[in-house]
Amino acid sequence: MALVPHVFLTAEQIQKRVRAMGEQISADYPEGPIYLIAVLKGAFIFMADLSRAIKTPSRIEFMGISSYGKDKTSSGQVKVTKDLDVSIENHHVLVVEDIIDSGVTLTYLINLLQQRHPKSIRVATLLDKPDRRLRPVEVSYTGFKIPDEFVVGYGLDFAEDYRNLGDICVLAEEQIPVGHSTPAIS
Repeated sequence: MALVPHVFLTAEQIQKRVRAMGEQISADYPEGPIYLIAVLKGAFIFMADLSRAIKTPSRIEFMGISSYGKDKTSSGQVKVTKDLDVSIENHHVLVVEDIIDSGVTLTYLINLLQQRHPKSIRVATLLDKPDRRLRPVEVSYTGFKIPDEFVVGYGLDFAEDYRNLGDICVLAEEQIPVGHSTPAIS
């Protein structure tokens, strides 16, 4: 058995929604700067596209937060693997996430950032899995609400693979005939 990606959301669908999210964020924050904080590694592609869709002056920052390791489900233990390089005190902050499922990691991150006294904190996520929620989270900007499927591509990975796919795909176990390889996804 091999894990094979099947297209769930096309690159075109993703880009259309990211542009619409950028327009809404620009309208909600007419003056800048706003700090866009991407949660590494998964959100880096979404952050790049979203930042270009936002017309408000923005500053880009990254944080590394981990609760997954090499598994498909959260371990429940959250750790900071990379902290901010700047102060966010008295600034508007938009946390940019690739996917929100249990809410454990995001709850930890929001609590951590609130201790740094920003003017405001909002969350933008490309994907939201509300059926998996263990902790309540307030999401201001959502790209797509999705069912409880394990997805990869557009920055999302499984054990560090599949991040480079342009589409968002569901991983499915399939029998691959001997001598064949898994199909390439754009």
